[in-house]
Amino acid sequence: NYDDAPTEGIRRILNEYDPNGKKHPRGEAVDTSLIGSIRMGTTVATNALLEREGERMGLVITKGFKDLLQINNQTRSDIFDLTCKAPKVLY
Repeated sequence: NYDDAPTEGIRRILNEYDPNGKKHPRGEAVDTSLIGSIRMGTTVATNALLEREGERMGLVITKGFKDLLQINNQTRSDIFDLTCKAPKVLY
């Protein structure tokens, strides 16, 4: 389908949210003039967001993980305590 998953993800985001409505087809170089920086991460970056630590950032979640911010990381002092209070959702 595509050779480079990070580039494909950026291309898709730009196709959806480019402020000028410009399309970014596969196979063409991505115009990065409107991108200040790109940070990609997995668990470490997601945990920083959930723990409200680190720099200001955006989070893009695929459709299958849309409940990630509500699920959080399930950290609690008593793993079997079903009455624990979860922190407020970030959005």
